[in-house]
Amino acid sequence: MKKRLIAIVFIFVLALFFTSATNVLAAAKLAKKQVLTIAFDAGDSKSFDPHRSATTVDRSTVDTIFNGLVRYPPGNQVKPEPDIAKSWTISKDKKVWTFKLRKDVFFHPFPGQSDGYKLTSEDVVYSLKRASDSKHSAYAGEYKGVSFSAPDAYTVVITLENPMSGTLFLAKFASYAGGFIVSKKALEAKGDDWFKIHPVGTGPFMFKSYAPREKTVLVRNPKYFRGASVLEKLVIRYMPSVSSRELGLRTGELDIIEGQNEEKWVDKISQLPGIKVQAFGPCETQMVHLNMTKKPFDNLKVRQAVAYAISRGEVAAFMGSSLAVPIYSSAMAPPAAGALTKKEAKKAGVLFEGNIKKAKALLAEAGFPNGFKAEVIISELATSYRKPMVGIQAQLKKAGIDITLKVVDHSAFHSLIRDDASPMVLYACWRPNADVFLSRFYHSDSVVVSGKKPDTNFSHYGTVDADGDGKVDSIDDLIEKARLELDTNKQSAMWRKAQIQLLKHAAVVPIIRLKYAFPMKSYVDLGHPLVFSWSTYSPQITEKTRILAH
Repeated sequence: MKKRLIAIVFIFVLALFFTSATNVLAAAKLAKKQVLTIAFDAGDSKSFDPHRSATTVDRSTVDTIFNGLVRYPPGNQVKPEPDIAKSWTISKDKKVWTFKLRKDVFFHPFPGQSDGYKLTSEDVVYSLKRASDSKHSAYAGEYKGVSFSAPDAYTVVITLENPMSGTLFLAKFASYAGGFIVSKKALEAKGDDWFKIHPVGTGPFMFKSYAPREKTVLVRNPKYFRGASVLEKLVIRYMPSVSSRELGLRTGELDIIEGQNEEKWVDKISQLPGIKVQAFGPCETQMVHLNMTKKPFDNLKVRQAVAYAISRGEVAAFMGSSLAVPIYSSAMAPPAAGALTKKEAKKAGVLFEGNIKKAKALLAEAGFPNGFKAEVIISELATSYRKPMVGIQAQLKKAGIDITLKVVDHSAFHSLIRDDASPMVLYACWRPNADVFLSRFYHSDSVVVSGKKPDTNFSHYGTVDADGDGKVDSIDDLIEKARLELDTNKQSAMWRKAQIQLLKHAAVVPIIRLKYAFPMKSYVDLGHPLVFSWSTYSPQITEKTRILAH
């Protein structure tokens, strides 16, 4: 027994020794210079105001500077967790949400506040009221019917006119877009114009300098409540030339670059010594919307023929199997709440795809035995628009549907499709939840040109007879009921039901979701996995990101 005890003690001491040695070794593996440089496909920044930032590079920048009440964990953004708020409670009627704030959150220094200052509920309420004001925010529509108050310095109360499920509610107050918390004192002292290029937040990195059309420099925030970042400095470069970004990565001038979402390019970069590439997503979804007010797409059999003629798998292979994933949901992609899986689409009888014979038969039944011709407007942007549409064009031609593509610049594309100029619209985007997707693309209020609030309902669903029974078909009621449903399982079921109806009527054909690729040096350790990331702008840089010795 004594010998056994001695042996156990020896093993324990040995384990402590190796643990200490491992920790020392891990510390020794860090590079002496903790400066990370990332380059984006952008000529310049437009705004560092998080309530206005919209471009990939600006969203990536503000993501490191600001926090929200809650956040989705970096690299695995499925369920929200506390951020500035340490906890929250919900009233029985689900109309009042009470957030308790951390007491160790500090704003970055700025002129007049050389040491920064401690965040309180006053800043949070100010930020959320600002986010709900269209004069200062691009996301004001998200906060209609919502009021904010601060009963004490570390409590924030958010009151809703109508109850809302956690899925919808927390997304509005996460560290994204309107949910970012800004410095009240900095904005009141310096104004919006100053703040737009001198952002003041509470995040792991602080704004240092901005050189137009060249770079922005951020530095470590020593007071960050999750601990000071490993990186001393984060340099964000503006480099619209992909060849320049690629050269910078090869030479080591750059550590991470925004790449091209094309498999050949990704494969080429992956072969370079000391480079790693991991695609992440789900990122943008690509769907074909069919305008039911334009002949012959007013005919259900014609639209179903289009759906049958398209093979998602072939489009995904054409785009690159490492980047593109087939989707069967017309609102989000799994595992997002309410997203429709292939199995569910098949069970519901709405899995129309990859059957040219069936497509031709449907066209003949619709009175088009020899097919038909149509002109479709498409953006010049290759990866998100032109290339997948070329693949779809080739597939449709096999069924006798001869599509001519009118390629225009991207801004003109957005103007034309919103003017109802194209009978078929391939649209690539990401939206925060199924409610936003369904509301903006399929609610009758969102019909382009003629809707009460014209948006992106290109199919005109909700205003036409989609199945030929003499009645207008709509999912408006389902969308609105789901929005008020507090049981998340019932809410998701309503979203799926709405999508099954859309697919049954072939108002839209889901195609693929396209993941993003940001090649980086092998010595870059992001500090988190890239499992499931809603951050469509870039891999998130956090306080745990570090440069390993190389």
